[in-house]
This record gives sequence, structure tokens and C-alpha cells, in this order.
Amino acid sequence: MNCLVLGGAGFIGSHIVEALVSRGHNVRVFDLSNISARNIEQCLDRVEFVGGDFNNIKDVSPALENIDVVVHLVCTTLPGPSNENPVYDVESNVIGTLNLLEKAAQKGVGKIIFPSSGGTVYGVPQTLPIPEDHRTDPFCSYGITKLAIEKYLDLFRHLYDLDYVVLRIGNPYGKRQRIDSVQGVIGVFLGRTLLGETITIWGDGSVARDYLYIDDLVSAFVSVIESDTKSRIYNIAGGQAHSLRDILSIIREVTGKDPPVRFTPARRLDVPVSCLDIGRAERELGWMPSTPLREGIAKTWKWVKSSGPTLPVTSGGE
Repeated sequence: MNCLVLGGAGFIGSHIVEALVSRGHNVRVFDLSNISARNIEQCLDRVEFVGGDFNNIKDVSPALENIDVVVHLVCTTLPGPSNENPVYDVESNVIGTLNLLEKAAQKGVGKIIFPSSGGTVYGVPQTLPIPEDHRTDPFCSYGITKLAIEKYLDLFRHLYDLDYVVLRIGNPYGKRQRIDSVQGVIGVFLGRTLLGETITIWGDGSVARDYLYIDDLVSAFVSVIESDTKSRIYNIAGGQAHSLRDILSIIREVTGKDPPVRFTPARRLDVPVSCLDIGRAERELGWMPSTPLREGIAKTWKWVKSSGPTLPVTSGGE
């Protein structure tokens, strides 16, 4: 199968690229022209790398030639800061994706795989765990644009038979996650622990999320890439909510360190608890996460220590 991974040099994308290459697929990576390919250096001789600007369709168009499946990981914003400039969020993510979908339909692409946000598209949970048919009521621009893209994917399916699968993802973590970001609690906390810096927590630490180790996330991507799915939207997450205090406790246990912690006022965009119902993925894809949280954090800590203070490269991919 000919696969294009948009944002393939980033945290999630690089792992997907490695998995697809190992399974014998032909893989093309599209990412920023000036991005370091360090994350995919082990398989760089087996992939085609195309550099360019996602929001310039003239850059993207050649990468779509003779492609069966597109994994669309490019995202230019984060949940918190997205509300500061929603116009940019729409221009860079929604408009860029619309251009991509139009060109993909013209070039006969078979399927688009899109990672949406399980943590923001639903809004405040009315029930836990949150099923895929829960109402969608996001209150940050990031979630609104993710949901808008989901709707446009369905529109293009109706208009042009462009198939798609949406994965509403929990909170992924693991090797190659940026430790200097404002997103990705486990990576950021481990990075600050390594450097002896203060960990900042919004609220009292009771906010709880479901965390998903990167290998488990990649297996879900591979499953929907390689098979015809019954549904078009799947929750992909850890299946159990853990509070920030839980994460801190495991980090102290795994690292043997006790990093300083500073608590600040809670953010309005943070719902108290978010936990996704992953039953549909289990029933229809045969997918379940297999990495316990403590084991995943221990593996991530091992990678963080081996990387030292050098930060992972920035990518257009999630």
C-alpha cells in the first residue's frame, strides 16, 4: 500500500512511519522543508521525504501522487493557546485541510486517516466514559476546528467517495514526545524532572485524563490503515482516567526524584475528568491498549534520560 504521512517527522508521525515501513508499505513523508529527520533516521533510506508548507497546496499536491492512504497529522495549534487566535487556527488547519481534501479527491486517494481530539471535541462530559455518540460541544478553538474537519471529511465522502476514519485520541505519550511543550503532560513533567525544574500544575492536581502509550496508539493507526472499518469514528485512549497527582506519584516512583511542584489557578478550558469509552475500537478493530501507565512512564523516562537535555525537534505533525 502507498501511504503518505503528513507530519511524519514528528512525535506520533515518526512512530507510524516506522510501523508502516516495517510492515512492508511504501511510505512517503511530508513535513516542513527545514525539519530535522532525526526521528525517522533509522528508516530514512526506506521512505521518500517531501519537504514543504502544508498551507501551500502547490507543495502538498506532488506528495499526493499515487497514494492510497493519507495519515493527516499536521496541526499548527494547541488546545490552550488556540483561543488566543482562532482566526489563525481556522486559516492554518481548516482551510489547509480543505485544500488537501480537494486535491486528494482529484488524485484518487482512497482514504484519509485523521487524528481528532478526544479531550476537546466532546466538551464537558455528560457521562463517563465518553462514547463516540456523546454530544460534541467543544469550548476551545482547537476542539472546534478538529470537529469542523471531521464534518468536512464526511462531506467529501458524500460528494466524492473519499473514504475516511477519524481517531478521537486521548493523551498520547512516549519516546520522542517534546519535553519543552505546553502540551503532553507526561513528557513535560519528565523533562522538568530531568532538568531539576519546577513542574507547574493548573488547579489542585485533581484534573484527570486517560493516557495512552505511543506504541498502543500506533497499533490503532495501523489497524484502520490496513482494514476496512465498520465505523468511521473511534475513541482511542487508555481506557482509565488518572489525575495529575497520580502522574506525579508515578513519576516520583519511577525516577527516584522529587521535583518541585507549583500549583496555579485552574484554567476554564480544563474539564475535571475526561475518559473515553474505547469499547467500539475493541469490538470492531480488536484493539486494546496493552501498556500499563507505570510501564509506559518508565519506558519514556528511560528515553528522556538517554536524550539528555537536548529537546526533540519541532514538527508540523502532532
